[in-house]
Amino acid sequence: MRNIAKIIRLSKPLHKLAYLLACLILIGAVLDLISPILSKYAVDIIGAKISGHGGTINSLIQLVLAIFAMSLISTIVGTLTDRLGDHFAGKLRQFLTEKFYFKILTLPQTYFDSEISGKIVNQLNRGIVTIQSFANTASNFMLPTIVQTVFTIALMAYYNLSIALFTALIFPIYLTLSYYSTKKWGVEEVKKNKIEDYTRGRIREVIGNIRLVKGFNTQSREYKTVSKKLIDINEIYARQSTTFHIFDFLRNLSLISVLGIVTYIVFYQTFNGLLTLGEMVLIIQLLNQARRPLFAMSFILTQIQTAESGSKEFLEILDLPSTELFDKPYPHNYVKRPTIQFRNVSFSYQDSNIVLKNISFTINKNEKIALVGHSGVGKTTLINLILKLYEPTEGSILLDNKEYSQLTHNFIRHNMSLVFQESELFSTTIQENVAYGKSDASEKSIVQALKLANAYDFVMKLPKKLHSAIGERGVRLSGGQKQRIQIARAILANAPILILDEATSNLDSHSEHEVQTGLENLMKEKLVIMIAHRLSTIQSVDRIIVLDEDGIADQGSPKDLAKRPGIYSDLLKYQLEGNKKLLQEYDIY
Repeated sequence: MRNIAKIIRLSKPLHKLAYLLACLILIGAVLDLISPILSKYAVDIIGAKISGHGGTINSLIQLVLAIFAMSLISTIVGTLTDRLGDHFAGKLRQFLTEKFYFKILTLPQTYFDSEISGKIVNQLNRGIVTIQSFANTASNFMLPTIVQTVFTIALMAYYNLSIALFTALIFPIYLTLSYYSTKKWGVEEVKKNKIEDYTRGRIREVIGNIRLVKGFNTQSREYKTVSKKLIDINEIYARQSTTFHIFDFLRNLSLISVLGIVTYIVFYQTFNGLLTLGEMVLIIQLLNQARRPLFAMSFILTQIQTAESGSKEFLEILDLPSTELFDKPYPHNYVKRPTIQFRNVSFSYQDSNIVLKNISFTINKNEKIALVGHSGVGKTTLINLILKLYEPTEGSILLDNKEYSQLTHNFIRHNMSLVFQESELFSTTIQENVAYGKSDASEKSIVQALKLANAYDFVMKLPKKLHSAIGERGVRLSGGQKQRIQIARAILANAPILILDEATSNLDSHSEHEVQTGLENLMKEKLVIMIAHRLSTIQSVDRIIVLDEDGIADQGSPKDLAKRPGIYSDLLKYQLEGNKKLLQEYDIY
C-alpha cells in the first residue's frame, strides 16, 4: 500500500472531493441496512398475525412503503455516489497525467539520452490506467463494501453475538489467503511490466524507423522478437492465473464451511425459539450482504496490488529531481549583441569517461564560428552545454558576461534559434511548425520567413499551402524541404544567437544550395555557432575551433588553418582528394 499511500498524499487538491464521496458512501451503507431491519419488523407482524397475537394490515403497509422509500433513496444515493466516484477518478487521472507530464518536461536531457520514449509513454499509460481503475473500484465498490461490512457485523452482533463472531471469523481467513495470493501476483506483475515496457518501447522504435526496418528486410526478426516477449508475458500471466485460482478455491472452501456453520446456528436457534422469524430473516439477509464483500475481496486486493506494481515506475519518475522549471518567469527581451565564454569547462556523462576537457574560448559579438573535429570529440556535447541541456562537470559558461548558473534555462534558450541535423518537426501544419517558437506570429510574418528560407515556392504548391499537414517528423516533405522549414522557424524566432547542428549534412548538392540561401539570410547580424562535416559549408565563418580528445587542438580562420598542419588541414585534404578523384574519374578535372 506504500505506492497507493503516496498517490493519496500527492492528490491533496482532490481531498475535499474525496471527503464528500466518503460521506455519500457512509450514508449509502447505512441506508442499505435499513431495508433488512424494516423487513424484520414486517415478518414479525406477519408472524404475530398468523399466531393470533396481533399485527395489523396498516402497520404492514406502512412498513412496505417505508422499505420501498428506503430502497428508492438508497438507489438515488448509490447513483450519485457512483457518478461522483467516476468524476473523482477522472479528476485523479487528469491530475496525475499533468503531474507526470510536468515532471517529464523538467527532467534533464541526460535522462532522455538513456531512456526509450516508448517506454516512458508506456509507464505513464500503465500508471494512470491502474491508478484510475483503482480509484473507480475504491469509490464505487471497495469503500462501500468495507463500510457496509463493518455495519453489517455490528448490526448482526446487536441481535446475536455468537452468529456475528462466527461471521466475522470468515474475514481474517479470507483476507489472509487473498493477501498471499495478491502478493505472489504482484511479484510476477513487476516482471511482466518490465518485459511489457521493453516490448512497447521496441514497437514504437520500429514504427518510428519503419523505412530502416523494411530497407534491411528485418520485419520477420522484429516480429519474432516482439512475439517472443509476448509469449514470456503470457507465461507469467499463466503462473499468476494458476496461483490465483488455487487460492480462490481455498477462499471459497473456507467461506462455504463457515457460512454452513452459521446457517445451521441461525436455523437451530429459530427452531428453538431463541430467534423470531423476523430476526432469522434479518440475519439471513445480513449474511447475504456479508457474502458480497467476501466474494469481491480477492478482486479488491488484486486491484490494490495491480495499482501498487503498475504505479511503481510512474512514481519513481515523479521522484526524480527536476532540473528545469519551465514555468518560472524570465525576461522576454533579447540580449543585444551577445557574447559566449567557456572558462575551463569539462564534461563527462555519469559513469563514463570525460567527453570535454578544460575547454576555454570566447565567441564575440556577431562572430560566426564553426566546430570541427573527428566524430566523438564532443562537438554536439558542447552545443548541448551552450543550450544548457547539460551542466558542466567543471568550469563555467557565460552569456553576455553573466554566469549560466545565474540565468534560467528559459532565458538562455529564448536568446537562441536552432536548426538541427535531424528534422525536428511535428506532424501538424507548415504554419504551426514555422511558428512553433513564436506562437503569436502573424501569417504575414510566417510567409516572410518562408520566403527568406527559400521555402515559400514549394509550400505554395502543397494542396493546403500553409495549412498542409506534413506527417510525423515531416515525412511528407523531402530532406531539403524539411530543413528549409526549420530555417524558416529560426528566422521567425529571430534570436540573436543561432546554432546550426550539421544543418546541411543530409542533403544533396541541389538541396544544399537551396538551403544555403536560406541560411545566409538567417545568419545576418547574429552570433553563429555551427557544426559541419562538409568543410565547404564553413568557409565563410570568422573562426574555426578544432576539437580533439584532449580539448581544443587549434583555432583560427579557415584560410589560416588550411595552411598549417593539423586536424583541419588533414580533414580538408581528405575531402579535396575525394572530390579530385571523382572529377578525374569523369575526366572533368
